[in-house]
Amino acid sequence: MRRLAAPLGTLAAVAGAFAYVGAVDPNEPGHYPVCPLLRVTGAFCPGCGGLRSAHAFVHGDLGAALSANAVAVVGYVLFAAVWVLWLVRSWRGQPLRIALAPVWWWVLGAVLLVFTVVRNLPFGAALAP
Repeated sequence: MRRLAAPLGTLAAVAGAFAYVGAVDPNEPGHYPVCPLLRVTGAFCPGCGGLRSAHAFVHGDLGAALSANAVAVVGYVLFAAVWVLWLVRSWRGQPLRIALAPVWWWVLGAVLLVFTVVRNLPFGAALAP
């Protein structure tokens, strides 16, 4: 049972965070701080809309979640897949080792950069929160 403590503790923390965001609506002003980059520059960062996305996701509104921040929704799904892998490997007594080649980190950075630039351009308004 000790081997499952880390994945189950992580699940509890993430579930608690999602429960809080699900209960406290980020669409109503005054509950959460405004993104500093958005406040200073007026530009959306890759995380802008993430709380609204999580709120919609918790309430089962996948369309609104994707509309608020599509990259965040992909992140939720990837987290769930890695968490299940972590839980299974912990159950079997095997360590979780995910080694990504440097090229994949560059690809991730490029995807986030392109997402950020496109969502701030007029033709990419559908990606803006």
